Amino acid sequence: TMESTTYLLIDDKGEEHGIITGDTLFIGDVGRPDLAQHVVSELTEEKLAGHLFDSLRNKIMPLNDHLIVYPNHGAGSACGKMMSKETTDTLGHQKKVNYALRADMTREEFIKELLTGLTRPPGYFPQNVLLNIKGYESLDTVIERGEKPLSPEAFEVAANETDALMLDTRTATDFSRGFIPNSINIGLKGNFAQWVGEMIPDVKQQILLITYPGQEEEAITRLSRVGYDYTIGFLNGGFEEWKKSGKEYDTVGRINVMEFEETYKQDKPLVIDVRKKSEFDSEHVVDALNIPLNDINANLSQFPKNTPFVMYCAGGYRSMVAASILKQRGWDNFVDVMEGFDGIKKTSVAKTDYICPTTML
Repeated sequence: TMESTTYLLIDDKGEEHGIITGDTLFIGDVGRPDLAQHVVSELTEEKLAGHLFDSLRNKIMPLNDHLIVYPNHGAGSACGKMMSKETTDTLGHQKKVNYALRADMTREEFIKELLTGLTRPPGYFPQNVLLNIKGYESLDTVIERGEKPLSPEAFEVAANETDALMLDTRTATDFSRGFIPNSINIGLKGNFAQWVGEMIPDVKQQILLITYPGQEEEAITRLSRVGYDYTIGFLNGGFEEWKKSGKEYDTVGRINVMEFEETYKQDKPLVIDVRKKSEFDSEHVVDALNIPLNDINANLSQFPKNTPFVMYCAGGYRSMVAASILKQRGWDNFVDVMEGFDGIKKTSVAKTDYICPTTML
């Protein structure tokens, strides 16, 4: 998203109603100061954190408490570290509960606290900064290039003759039941843009789409919104057409939480948690190994090749992204827990004591 300008909303009678805060102030959090430095080296994270402190203290916090805060992002975005699921709030309430708006916080304390616990930004962020500066193709052009229907035969030829990545945007459940070998799964029903940016570092990567019929334009558009403009075609008729053609396909083994509970108690399998470190630190299956999805490509050596293991995330979305990447790289010795840790919490599987994430800031 573009920069961090904040707009004060005033009606025609001069009454103030709200503030559109962009990436400056979120609900429960504030913007990250470490992104622009990857493009403009003199803009260090410490310098930008200081500017953010000034903006909050001098421009936003003096405003009336009744104003409604409308931020750019909410929970799940990579543009902050502890954003709330709420989409709006009053400024007065944020002054009470947002860690970054503490009235007694010094500039030095603010900078230190803001820079603590930041995860690595998605690889596409610096490229998006340059796109915002230099410009980009029109969406109509991008859609026209991407909406090229391909038969299973033509799709296979395109995949073999180009360096295009096959991106399957169906649900984790449908992907697990059958997918084109070497395709990766990032479902449209989820944090699609975030995980595309995490898993596909080059915004110029050519992409071949596998979607549900009728969702091609949505997928191309949502890819383009984060700078991925090079979709070169889609599988006409979706995966079912591929299956009907008799071409090879693969599957991912999945178990439900009751099966996991039984396996965990009887076999004591290796368990891998692909959630964020903060989620893992908050609560996890006892003895589980944490390999966050956003770091999977740098940590593939931690996944055993010969020992069977069980993998989970929060609800099954991220673990299927991980499963598709592992399948693409040759792993076939694992199963995925379809309900994830949200389901595991309801079983008797041994779990660590819960720690509220806000206490770890």
